[in-house]
Amino acid sequence: MNDFSIPMAIVDFIPVIFFIIGASILKKDFYNKMSRTAFGLFATGTTNVALAGFLKATHKLLYATNICDFKTLTDMFFATQAIGFVFAGVGLVLALIQKKGVIVASAPAVFSGTFLFVTLMVLGLGAMNVCLSILAKKLNKEKITIFFVISFVCSLMMGYLSSKDFTLSFMNWLAQGINIVSQAAFLMGVISLHKAGLKEYRFNN
Repeated sequence: MNDFSIPMAIVDFIPVIFFIIGASILKKDFYNKMSRTAFGLFATGTTNVALAGFLKATHKLLYATNICDFKTLTDMFFATQAIGFVFAGVGLVLALIQKKGVIVASAPAVFSGTFLFVTLMVLGLGAMNVCLSILAKKLNKEKITIFFVISFVCSLMMGYLSSKDFTLSFMNWLAQGINIVSQAAFLMGVISLHKAGLKEYRFNN
């Protein structure tokens, strides 16, 4: 039995909103600057990540309000978010290393098990944060990288916590607090990149 409360469920939407805002700013700044393949992967990936977070928070809210226990929403979380982060990370990597117009075929492997999905999430997140840090350096704003370092470290902590008992209220509050810090740092980093001129940045062609 889960120990979810309505305030807990509502708070769980906060990091999702932070991520959606940050990802939206990046997509606006990257539009028409990345190859179609890279942008497609990035846009699809970030949409998957946002959807996964939204579905998980929605499950908590439905459960807390005694409407229903639609556990499938949470069960989808790891697979949807893991593949999303991988796609987004690969999209950014391609944008940094490939010429515009290069088409790359990509298909996700089929996995099962929380550990594998956590691994994919870490790899995808790592790629995203490294690429965004590289962009910060290219814009001569190295200090911005601290936001992405904080975001990634907090994400690693979330990965560790995923192996714990999330039926306990304390564990949920702890995870939500760390996730809020992670996504707030991500959002601050993205806003800082935007203000530093990311919209005018041109990837190597």
